Amino acid sequence: FKPNQVWNLDETSNTTVEAPPNVIAAKGTKQVQQTVSGERGNNVTMLAFICADGSSIPPAFIFPRKKMYPELYNKGPSGCVGFPSETGWMTGENFLKSLKHFHGFVKSTITNPILLTMDNHVSHLHYEAVKFAKENGIILLTFPPHCSHALQPLDVCVYSP
Repeated sequence: FKPNQVWNLDETSNTTVEAPPNVIAAKGTKQVQQTVSGERGNNVTMLAFICADGSSIPPAFIFPRKKMYPELYNKGPSGCVGFPSETGWMTGENFLKSLKHFHGFVKSTITNPILLTMDNHVSHLHYEAVKFAKENGIILLTFPPHCSHALQPLDVCVYSP
């Protein structure tokens, strides 16, 4: 595969409520006040796609809701898409939709395939998604279990720093 044919995908989760910061106070102070949110927040998952040549395509967002409203993502990166999920986590159906979004940009075919590397998340093994990938020249390569912290390019180079 040439560098422009090697892609990687990975999810990252962001909560809608940030954790409270640490508070510094003088030694011996009896009461230190801080205002924090009482709610736990929800997870919004972002699925990013990067290429070995340094390019990327717009991400897919998974929102914790039953119905999707474009207002949630229309001010995001140009070309990004959003999908609903009851939990805000990736599902097999949403992974299939994300693969279709990805295919719309890479335009792979059986005669001009691309390699897509990813972890072994259960949603990535959804039958319909694997079938779609095979029919459209997307060769899926998963990392060995318990190795993505070292092998996953998005974890090592993008999300971690």
